[in-house]
Amino acid sequence: MRRFLILTSLFASALFCSNAVVAQQTSDPRIADFVKTGKLRAAFGMNPTLAVKDPTSGNLRGPALELARALATRMKVELVTVEYPSPGAVLGGLDTKSWDVTFLVIDPGRASVVDFSPPYMQSDFTYLVPGDSKIAKTGDVEQAGVRVAVVRNDASDLRVSRMLKQAEIVRADNINAAVELVRAGQASALAAPRPVLSVQSTKFAGSRVLDDGFATISYALVIPKGNAGFLAYLGEFVQEAKSSGLVKRTIESSGLKGLQIPAGQ
Repeated sequence: MRRFLILTSLFASALFCSNAVVAQQTSDPRIADFVKTGKLRAAFGMNPTLAVKDPTSGNLRGPALELARALATRMKVELVTVEYPSPGAVLGGLDTKSWDVTFLVIDPGRASVVDFSPPYMQSDFTYLVPGDSKIAKTGDVEQAGVRVAVVRNDASDLRVSRMLKQAEIVRADNINAAVELVRAGQASALAAPRPVLSVQSTKFAGSRVLDDGFATISYALVIPKGNAGFLAYLGEFVQEAKSSGLVKRTIESSGLKGLQIPAGQ
């Protein structure tokens, strides 16, 4: 009888703890739908500042992936990764509702279809050019006869499309193809975030990344429009990730050059 009572007590205690966890998970109505499904689908466009495939294991790695894992842990749900060939390609999944959250550069050209969290990381746009190029600073690009390579629909494409009036823009489907345009002489320069170009320059012998930039850019968590509650939840997560040192650690572990935490944040 005593053993039965002990077992009954232990079962009741376990049931209470289980119910307490469920109650804790569902206590925030802003993430109730995710808790119900038990999953958070995070989309990643292949890019060194976000996530890339490890050449040995084939697994994803990168700053955005680390943040996504931390977010899923905070929400107590499973992280499901959804891969795209480039950041700009991620928005193609909006119509099919293929993902719940992604990580992108903030750009006004995207504001009609997605909402942005406060920025968690900052860098700048600049250019990569061949070693023998006469282009010495970003202002030298804006002239007739110069061809600027970009990744189609990436934030760099959106920015230079608004900015450049005389230089010609040539588009590629991913960053490696964009580099090849410059290597083959089909483009004079490649526009992208500085950390991305720093990585690519190590693979393109003789190339150089310009010292100055043509725009400061901020990275944010991004969701489809129309979920103000989840957006507020993400804002809290971003603040915690910065104040706890998580963002700093992801930047340091990536080994990328030119990434900072936004000043004053």
